[in-house]
Amino acid sequence: MTPRPSERRKRTPPQPWPESPRALRVLVAGGAGMIGSHLCDYLLARGHEVICLDNLVTGRLANLTASLAHPRFCFVQHDVILELPPFPRLDHVYHLASPASPPGYTRVPIETLRVNGEGTRRLLELTHRHGARMLYSSTSQTYGDPLEHPQSEEYRGNVSCTGPRSMYDEAKRYGEALTVAYVRHHGVDARVVRIFNTYGPRSDPEDGRLVVNLITQALRRRPMTVYGNGTQTRSLCYVTDLVDGLVRAMDAPGTKGEVINLGSPEEHTVLEFAQMLREMTGSDSELLFTEPAVGDDPHVRCPEIRKARALLGWEPQIGVREGFLRTIDYFRAELGVTPAPAVPHPASDGNRPGEPDPGPSTPRSSAPAPAGRRPAPGRPSPP
Repeated sequence: MTPRPSERRKRTPPQPWPESPRALRVLVAGGAGMIGSHLCDYLLARGHEVICLDNLVTGRLANLTASLAHPRFCFVQHDVILELPPFPRLDHVYHLASPASPPGYTRVPIETLRVNGEGTRRLLELTHRHGARMLYSSTSQTYGDPLEHPQSEEYRGNVSCTGPRSMYDEAKRYGEALTVAYVRHHGVDARVVRIFNTYGPRSDPEDGRLVVNLITQALRRRPMTVYGNGTQTRSLCYVTDLVDGLVRAMDAPGTKGEVINLGSPEEHTVLEFAQMLREMTGSDSELLFTEPAVGDDPHVRCPEIRKARALLGWEPQIGVREGFLRTIDYFRAELGVTPAPAVPHPASDGNRPGEPDPGPSTPRSSAPAPAGRRPAPGRPSPP
């Protein structure tokens, strides 16, 4: 597995992030999800009071086992689409409430649109009334199937407003617009973070996303699903790195009204991830190539994180192999699977019968890219 040449460098340790001068009261909407529950743990460890709001449609109470025993933690089962209950004075509001996996948002498409529309408006109004700060968690899906690579915050995206993923992509784009409107017209102290592919413990085994699918299939010794021909690229960020970035984005001066990418700039093909996870789990699973369950699957996905480095002093610290090991250990316990001995696999395994090895990357267009960026692999540069 070979990272992009531009990312073959030693990771820069982040600057120590200063503790808040006082304990804060923080509302985490969507706090029972994988990312939200890790955020709750992180905030409690920093001495804050945390109110977790979740309707448990995709979140899981099991993710909050440690937090529920904490004296400064309160769980409220509620849907942000509905009128919000009264809260004591809040300092920070994190909006992570939304289905985020293809099986989740395709199962409840209207609710996905509403939670990022009406739910976002209610949380912005709450933030405004309390004089608090808010962070709206958006997604790399706002870039759609990108024509620029890597994707910077200035890129406007290539998104279908009526495609099979539109209920999520367009909901997040609207949520961003609503957040920025409240900043500009009401002076609300809010910022938007575009979260790229994130993985780690507490993911739902039936989540349906790349890493969860591959690990659970490998551990169960079932065929490992590779969508398309496996040459699509993704960059994966471990959940605790992502949570650190969220807190920095909320706390840092000068982030009001900003849109910031958070994700790993280390990019690999889906086939490389599948082969790596099969080897690390010691699985003898075959690789099963199939069409994506949901259409409009992006060909490439990798963030440009210069803005996060400059404003937040942030970049991921946990490499893919270390993060995979932690996640595999979690799912071994979750699924009750004992470690298996390593199984050798032929180097050629993973290609479709009769198809050539796709190589480390797909051919790139020779057309010039805008300064500082390059066109997406196999795509022309935008005009």
